[in-house]
Amino acid sequence: MALLLTGLAAAVAALSHLQVPDAASSLTSGTPLEALREDGHDDAHGTAAGAVPDGTSAFDDHVPGVAKLDPELLGALRQAASAAQGEGVGLLVDSGWRSPAYQQRLLEEAVAKYGSAAEAGRWVATPATSAHVAGEAVDVGPPAAAAWLGQRGAAFGLCQVYRNEPWHFELRPGTADHGCPPLYADPTEDPRMQP
Repeated sequence: MALLLTGLAAAVAALSHLQVPDAASSLTSGTPLEALREDGHDDAHGTAAGAVPDGTSAFDDHVPGVAKLDPELLGALRQAASAAQGEGVGLLVDSGWRSPAYQQRLLEEAVAKYGSAAEAGRWVATPATSAHVAGEAVDVGPPAAAAWLGQRGAAFGLCQVYRNEPWHFELRPGTADHGCPPLYADPTEDPRMQP
C-alpha cells in the first residue's frame, strides 16, 4: 500500500509540471491566439499591455489583463470561476483587457499568418472595434473550462459570442432568464466589428 501511495504521489508531482494548452490555442495548432501571446515580460506588448501569463485566474488582480476588465464582467467571471471550481473545473483567463498597441500587434500577426486583413478579421479585431481593448471580453481556458462556461455561462450573464471562438465570452445581462443570443459565425458577422 505504501509503495502504491508513493508511486501515486510521484505521478501527481510529475504531472503537476505539465502545461495545459489555453483555450485560445495556437495558430500553428489550428486556432489563432496562442502563437500571438507574449512570454509575460512587461514591455509594450507584454503583461503591462494585456498579455496574460499562463495559469492566470480571474482573481489575479496583479495582472492588468484581468484587473482592467470591466468591473461587471470581472464580477460575473469571478462568480463563474468559483462555481466552476466547485464542480472541479479550473477556469483560467487566457486573455482579457488589451492595450490598443497590443491589439494592433495581434492583428498584424494575424494578417501575416492568414495572408489578408479579411481573413485575419475572422479571428482578431482592430483596436477600434475590439471588445478586449474596451475590457469587455475575456478568453478562457483550458478547453474543458470554456466548454463548462459555454454550457453554464448564461446563469452568470456570460455568453460565447462567436461560433469559431469557443473561448471568447462577453457580458450579456439578462441571460439568466432568456439565455444567450444566437452566435455569430465569426467576428466578421458582428455589426460592432464593422468600420
